[in-house]
Amino acid sequence: MIKQFRSINPVNILFLAVITLLLRAGIFMHLPEQVSVDFIEPFARLLVPIPENSLPTLTNIYVAAFLIFVQALLFNWIVNSYNLLGKSTYLPALLYISAGSLFTPFLILSPALFCNFLLLWMLERFLSIYKRDEVRSVMYDLGMIVALGTLIYFPFIAMLPLLWISLIIFRPFNWREWLAVITGFITIFFFLGVFYYWNDSLDQFYRIWLPLTSKFPTNLRINFYDTLVLLPVAAILVLGFFQLQKNFFRSVVHLRKSFQLLFFMFIIGLVSFYLKEDLRLYHFLLCAPPAAVLMAYYFVHAGKVWLYESMFLVLVGGIVYFQIF
Repeated sequence: MIKQFRSINPVNILFLAVITLLLRAGIFMHLPEQVSVDFIEPFARLLVPIPENSLPTLTNIYVAAFLIFVQALLFNWIVNSYNLLGKSTYLPALLYISAGSLFTPFLILSPALFCNFLLLWMLERFLSIYKRDEVRSVMYDLGMIVALGTLIYFPFIAMLPLLWISLIIFRPFNWREWLAVITGFITIFFFLGVFYYWNDSLDQFYRIWLPLTSKFPTNLRINFYDTLVLLPVAAILVLGFFQLQKNFFRSVVHLRKSFQLLFFMFIIGLVSFYLKEDLRLYHFLLCAPPAAVLMAYYFVHAGKVWLYESMFLVLVGGIVYFQIF
């Protein structure tokens, strides 16, 4: 399977669609009676009045599968366009779909799933600033993207420091570029505040920042037995890290800087869960893009066919098994 996706073959898109559905076999076999999804944060309901439970369960799952499939293709295009793996393949898409199917909450519509579109957009913009002479407009746009993501899912605000980290990694210090980040972020909330003021709902606007004062969450809803599916993921990530370390200083500067950025993106996505008092497992979908790049890097450069094919089969088998049982 991995060998097939190592090549740029249009038929792999069809295989990706099949694998996307295969990795949802468990939830199709044990279909939840009802799924409740908040597409946006409560403070933004006046702006976009989307009702809860607006989709039947089966439709919800199919739409979520379609979105993760589209994201995988976009992600694959970004990784190949900036040559992060050293060659063009469909492995980034394959590993993104795999990482986005690890847990049952990943398989339904969630705010984090929608935010991943913004995260991929940000990733493409990040990778583009290295060769630009002027990036103030790009950083302003990125600040606005983080603000939009915050309206959908508040912990996305943690990506704001990532914008400054990207400037540290890719650019010499320029205070105007740093200021453009916060200006873009404030722009969205300024117009949102005006909208709430016109609707005499300014008290709801103040509630936006309440999660920053919430206590550290301790009620993560996850079955410890289900975390066993992370063992093959952890093994692939470790192998990918050693493979990257072997080639790191032989890589071009842009590639080294890009993987440094992806590392911080993964860490911020991982630790930002504390910004949501009622933590849901789907939050960790934000870690899927950087994790998928490192896993794909291992499979692109791995030499032992029996090992990397077995690793992927164990990963897929574990995902399906823990969904069903």
